[in-house]
Amino acid sequence: MKTELDSLATALYVRTDDLLKGSPQFGPWRPAVGMAPQLSDAELVTLAMMQAMLGFTSEARWLRHARSHLRRLFPYRPKQPGYNKRLRKAAGLLRRVIRLLAADTSVWSDDVWIVDSAPVECGRSRETVKRSDLAGCAEYGYCAGHSRFFWGLRLYLVCTLQGLPVAFSLTGAKADERETLLDLLAAEPELVTARPGQTLIGDKNYFGRGFEHELAEQDIRLLRPARTLGSRDHDGVLRISRPSVATRQSAAGRPVTGSRTPPPGACQAGGISAGRGAGTRT
Repeated sequence: MKTELDSLATALYVRTDDLLKGSPQFGPWRPAVGMAPQLSDAELVTLAMMQAMLGFTSEARWLRHARSHLRRLFPYRPKQPGYNKRLRKAAGLLRRVIRLLAADTSVWSDDVWIVDSAPVECGRSRETVKRSDLAGCAEYGYCAGHSRFFWGLRLYLVCTLQGLPVAFSLTGAKADERETLLDLLAAEPELVTARPGQTLIGDKNYFGRGFEHELAEQDIRLLRPARTLGSRDHDGVLRISRPSVATRQSAAGRPVTGSRTPPPGACQAGGISAGRGAGTRT
């Protein structure tokens, strides 16, 4: 394990150092005259990447671990305040290194993406909302998965089927999902141009004639569940949503707890009632 950790740290350091030598503009700005930092930018990125991969969420705990176990790899280790300041200034460099490492994997060229969002709750009490530094960025929104309102942000993520992140965005809780996705694709057009015929899987909230038209112009095929059972979208593609557990049980002839007995003359096919909403357009 020790040998593998040393090899990982060495590979990360060499990759980052080569990037900074070839493109020094990616590193944090420093005056031409002055003292050089004791911890180089390549060492800082290596230390931060190892912290994330080893699962340390506390910077202070990670630095204590590094002083005890990684002294041979990092002769100088800053204290927590200095480490945090250096990380904030090197945020752009960290993003570029993460993108380079992701592009080196075999799943980066996957032709299927998944897009989804998750709430990032930042506070619950009214006093927290008033005093938080996130005021103006965070806002109230609704989480359908937990059936409740929350105050905070919303994380939008585009990833491959294997879970490799491709693009992400952190917005207010009320941001429109479709507009956020289009902004993500517009921010890095090379992601789409390098993958003609890309398939994108999303939930039923990614709908709309104009939205799907913009994706089609970028040669992106959208797959999503229908907003109504058995409905036919404007593009003529029939999207059948998966029936509920109660519907599947009734179709198999088993009793369903709390289910109603259909009135005489009701039309049923395969256990699915043909209500007034069937066949509507979205």
